[in-house]
Amino acid sequence: QVRVVESGGGLVQPGGSLRLSCAASGTAEHYYNFAWFRQAPGKEREGVAYLSLGITYYSDSVKGRFTISRDNAENTVYLQMSSLRPEDTAVYYCAADRKIKDDNTWSHGWEYDYWGQGTQVTISS
Repeated sequence: QVRVVESGGGLVQPGGSLRLSCAASGTAEHYYNFAWFRQAPGKEREGVAYLSLGITYYSDSVKGRFTISRDNAENTVYLQMSSLRPEDTAVYYCAADRKIKDDNTWSHGWEYDYWGQGTQVTISS
């Protein structure tokens, strides 16, 4: 059974950096594609970043500030976040799925079968 668990959230000042981790288990048998989503209070869930076979996609709101990466040996996906802004405050979720996405589909939450419980990121001075 596939399971993904996020960690690394916290309180950071504006302009700071944070790295989120998504530890995956049960993924050894097949290749899985991963994405990060976030949801702020009162807002819809937003796709933030996607990684598959070296291809990455980012939302316009984080492009140039966030980087998604993967350590296959550790079965872990990371989201390195820098130049953080108060509007980046949200619960961040890791999602996984076997089907490869394209630029039109990666940010749709319904495209992913497996989700973590989320980790809170708060940007505030």
